[in-house]
Amino acid sequence: MTEPAVNSTASVHLTVAPSDLATTVNLEPADAFPPVFATSRMIGLMEVAAARVLRPHLRVGEASVGVSVDVVHTAATLPGGTVTATAKYLGRDGKLFLFEVSAADNAGEIGRGTHKRAVVATERLVAGAARRGAEA
Repeated sequence: MTEPAVNSTASVHLTVAPSDLATTVNLEPADAFPPVFATSRMIGLMEVAAARVLRPHLRVGEASVGVSVDVVHTAATLPGGTVTATAKYLGRDGKLFLFEVSAADNAGEIGRGTHKRAVVATERLVAGAARRGAEA
């Protein structure tokens, strides 16, 4: 794998749909999350943006996977709003790739933080997960 240049960025856009709302996290009626953009979806978009920075540098059979996320979700977005997540590559932290991530909607920033990704052999990752599943 080659390494992206420091300060390389990528962005991803999403129009918030009902499936992106915190209400989808409700597992039982007492879980009363509001009908606004879910933090988990914001983090997912941030991960996709970071993965897009690394994607051109991966070899065949490699993938980047998220290993840590430290973000704050500071503002709510209603259904129909457009959210843009951006990742900026900051450099390496040992074997991990460190990103500054942010998300914004039409009214401004809704979240920011840091995210680390690892590059792994996809086949090895899936085989390890299968072994763990067999042990459960």
